[in-house]
Amino acid sequence: MSAAREKLAKKGRWVVKIGSSLLTNDGQGLDQAAISRWVEQLVKLRSAGMELILVSSGAVAEGMTRLGWRDRPSEVHRLQAAAAVGQMGLVQAYEANFMRHGIHTAQILLTHDDLSNRRRYLNARSAMRTLIELGVIAVVNENDTVATDEIRFGDNDTLGALVANAVEADALILLTDQSGLFDSDPRSNPNARFISEARADDESLVAMAGGGGKLGRGGMATKVRAAKLAARSGAVTVIASGREPDVLLRLHQSELLGTLLTPEREPMAARKQWIAGQLQARGALVIDAGAVAALTRSGRSLLPAGVRSVSGDFSRGEMVMVVDESGRLIARGLANYGVEDAGRIVGRSSREIESILGFMGEEELVHRDNMVLA
Repeated sequence: MSAAREKLAKKGRWVVKIGSSLLTNDGQGLDQAAISRWVEQLVKLRSAGMELILVSSGAVAEGMTRLGWRDRPSEVHRLQAAAAVGQMGLVQAYEANFMRHGIHTAQILLTHDDLSNRRRYLNARSAMRTLIELGVIAVVNENDTVATDEIRFGDNDTLGALVANAVEADALILLTDQSGLFDSDPRSNPNARFISEARADDESLVAMAGGGGKLGRGGMATKVRAAKLAARSGAVTVIASGREPDVLLRLHQSELLGTLLTPEREPMAARKQWIAGQLQARGALVIDAGAVAALTRSGRSLLPAGVRSVSGDFSRGEMVMVVDESGRLIARGLANYGVEDAGRIVGRSSREIESILGFMGEEELVHRDNMVLA
């Protein structure tokens, strides 16, 4: 057994994500019996000293069932309506089941903007960490009722990974209707090989993963990408079948269940975890070869002198991409100046900033502490 498997048996912090197909029994409405079983497992883990956050899909799928819809709609406004209807049933189910054990729950609905805005990210992070300290089980879901194509996470696997980054979780547990990851689709290839353990950054895993089902937006490919994202903060990811009896308890006992994806590197600083987790950039800075070398080889900050041009619509503190003159992504970081001010000082010495702008903010366009290399 690997050391990573053994670590699952220790006291720690888990983010557990349950997918739509499990929660709604493949579209037949909320599976109350299954929800009760998962809650019982979470209660036992909490009694054993584990700290837990639950990321739950199912609002749209439950709303579809309540509204009598068989096929997932493509129109955003109909998805929003289904989510609004279904979220009521989803929250009621968790609240009732946890209260039978005397445990309080909290609902947290997030959009991408909540985790891309530094202040709102810190607020959400503080709220989740406080709930953990209070012994409350936070139930997190994407806020589908207000999400649009531009701000949605796209799947709760990614949301689970970002939550794992935010609360510095030890493990991200992705419960699905599959036993784990295979090197090809086991539904069409009876000789498909099961992958028990791999590195989260193994690029070949994405090619092995398939697409999502009709109820959810996620699929095995999103789980592999989520594992890579969770690994940025040092979390291991387990992809396992939620239909396996006592799956969470058995994982905590280090049983060889599911696919374990492990991080390669040491955890990043919390601020850099947040930057690395950003899915949307507000703009781009094109830098010259000297600046590329300074960032990648010397670990330097990005000064205005090394920037050739700026684009986009970003304000101070928002995330931008840093690319070389061929368009290759070099880094992501938080800009110290908005797009208009940045455009006025590109290619100039830092000593000239005050005379050009009429004020002196920072010497750097992007400080190395606010930057993550690609």
